[in-house]
Amino acid sequence: MRMNRALVLEAPVDAPDGAGGRSRTWSALGTLWADVQAGAVKDGVVALKVRVRAAAVGAPSRPVTGQRFRVGERVFPILGVTEEDRILTCHAEGVL
Repeated sequence: MRMNRALVLEAPVDAPDGAGGRSRTWSALGTLWADVQAGAVKDGVVALKVRVRAAAVGAPSRPVTGQRFRVGERVFPILGVTEEDRILTCHAEGVL
């Protein structure tokens, strides 16, 4: 496994929009080096496995479901995270 892709980990930030609703922005938590593998494609959306070194539970550098990775203008929502041997596998998706 080669962790040779720099991805920015982002977390959602919800705030009142002043009209009774909420607006969502994204806050960068840091850059993680990752191994990215593409999987199946369905309707122009590719399944991704993004592997990163595990950080302690609760650390800002530990990806969780609901966050996303960013590379330039491309974003990859994190759908789930599993851990094995101090490696986190983030199941994400991206548009082709």
